[in-house]
Amino acid sequence: MRRTTTPTIAIVGAGRVGRALARSLRARGWNIGAVVTRSAATARSAVRAIGGGHPHGALTRRVLEAGVVLIATPDDCIRDLAIQLARAGGEEWRGKVVLHTSGALDDRLLAPLARFGAATGAMHPLQTFSGRGVPLLEGVAFVIQGRERARQEARRIARALGGAPVALRREAKPAYHAAGTFAAPYLLTLVETATRILMRTGFSRRRARAALLPLIRQTLANYERFGARKAWTGPVARGDLSTVARHRAALAEWPEEFSQSYAALARLSARVLDAHPERKLKQLDRVLPKSNKS
Repeated sequence: MRRTTTPTIAIVGAGRVGRALARSLRARGWNIGAVVTRSAATARSAVRAIGGGHPHGALTRRVLEAGVVLIATPDDCIRDLAIQLARAGGEEWRGKVVLHTSGALDDRLLAPLARFGAATGAMHPLQTFSGRGVPLLEGVAFVIQGRERARQEARRIARALGGAPVALRREAKPAYHAAGTFAAPYLLTLVETATRILMRTGFSRRRARAALLPLIRQTLANYERFGARKAWTGPVARGDLSTVARHRAALAEWPEEFSQSYAALARLSARVLDAHPERKLKQLDRVLPKSNKS
């Protein structure tokens, strides 16, 4: 049967992710219940950003007034919060849904609440949250995991936000989260590395940014249109080992992480993008000797 009542959700941990999801749900007609943070001031700030809810600077039984509780705290806080919430609510958790937003961890962290009858699970949007406004959620993958009722509620939330729910086994979550780390924070690491190298050659930071952004955008456009292998360019793709060697020599004057990362990425590129990876890796061995230092 279709539900006709407007859902109510409580938010425990209204940081970047919690605020963004709650604000988006609020805009789509959801009622926001208790909004819990570590202080009254941050709770009030979160409620203002969300556009609704009731601020609380500490855990409160008011979260039990919601049918769904979303825990959006740092990963290392989730287990202790589950224990505290279980003690506060006891059997009142029966029939409620509790989800956490960790990308790497599964629903077992919420076992204290499950023992009292809560349907527990995890829901992680594969998106970056900078804390500056609400990121695009339309079409974003929401990885869900947990008990059946929790998965149903997570799918409902994901679809309400325009996302695409994807069920995942609990043992697959760490690798899934590592994939997202390659694609977002490590991408920024690479861009900042390129920026600093350009700045040492004479570019200002502003000019370096202006020079790199068209390159990055075209690379992503090519990836979207043609796929990774056909979009792959550069000296490793061409088999231009002399250029790879010159790059390695130029990076020798930098902190060792620069040359080590260059060598590791050259090898990883050969492994995942080349049509004949073993052959390409043997070629790279001639100019990028395997060692702890490049």
